[in-house]
Amino acid sequence: MAVVLEAVAVKPKSTLGIKVADAVWIATAFLHSSRPAQQAAFTIDEIVRKVMSLNLTEGSEKSIRQHVLQHCEALSRPQPNRSRMLYATRPTHRRLFRSGDRYHPGREGSPTHPDWNQLPSEYRHLRQWYETVWNKAPNPTEVSDPLLELAGTGPGMWGEGSADDYVNSLRSGWEASR
Repeated sequence: MAVVLEAVAVKPKSTLGIKVADAVWIATAFLHSSRPAQQAAFTIDEIVRKVMSLNLTEGSEKSIRQHVLQHCEALSRPQPNRSRMLYATRPTHRRLFRSGDRYHPGREGSPTHPDWNQLPSEYRHLRQWYETVWNKAPNPTEVSDPLLELAGTGPGMWGEGSADDYVNSLRSGWEASR
């Protein structure tokens, strides 16, 4: 009787010792910096595959996926991770968080990038790219609302009185013109 053994692909253990959240940030930054003009966001699968291919962490694929999907995503309710490293542009797409992006109030004051001192030397160039290119660029996914931009522009617009007095003064004489 012959015994058949199946070959099981075993992922080599990472020697970098990076936390899963930091590995997700590095992989996403790597994707952005290598093709900045072509893509504003990446699918969850693309980011997970990049983390796995760079062998950044010993975290499981399931853990990496959960970090991309929720733990690092700024708009999600924190449970338990509070970082704001990623921003969901669509339910299936993520990009790096930028200053000025909206986020869940429970994530206030949380990290938006890895501790720069813990970044492996081969990825230290990503800090400069992030600070000078990515985090300084205008946010393409945030559309300004022209009505909200008018907030606070009204006081003093109608002279000395209130807005009601101003409207009433405009309406005075309407009855006479009929």
